[in-house]
Amino acid sequence: MNSELLKGLNEHLKLEFRAAHEYLAMSVWLSVNDLPGFSTWMKQQSAGELTHAQRIMDHLVDRDEQPVLPAIPAPPKTWKSLEALCQHVLKNEREVTASINELCAAADKTKDRAAAVMLQWFVTEQIEEEAAARAVLGRIRLAGSTGVGVLMVDQELASGSVPGAPAEPPAGGSA
Repeated sequence: MNSELLKGLNEHLKLEFRAAHEYLAMSVWLSVNDLPGFSTWMKQQSAGELTHAQRIMDHLVDRDEQPVLPAIPAPPKTWKSLEALCQHVLKNEREVTASINELCAAADKTKDRAAAVMLQWFVTEQIEEEAAARAVLGRIRLAGSTGVGVLMVDQELASGSVPGAPAEPPAGGSA
């Protein structure tokens, strides 16, 4: 594997792990703030990011390369608002998409077909991830800061009727 592509894949792991860590912290904050649907959605997003990191690490190991696990800074514990939290999720997803696009370009440049095939899954996944984040953010903006509107979106997330939302209601309402 080309050394620059290997470096890029290892650097990308930091984005995946950071997002997983932040989304888990968001899940806790949402749970503490009595939003179990949002909390479950963020917990699932966190698990998804760990799965993404594992996919890259498996690819590297399968190709006899060494994954480098990054140091992850502590995530925030609170957010100014639910809208700010959702904006941060969308920002994270856009950063991941940009990184994936750079990795795809590097794989194409070095004619690394194995990496290109593996990364294609991420291209499709990021379309879905960004769409889900935009959908939730859009619903929060429509709901405004009213308790009833926010609760409706929370219930929508719990029912799985928002793209990328949990398929089942949260168990026990805790993070």
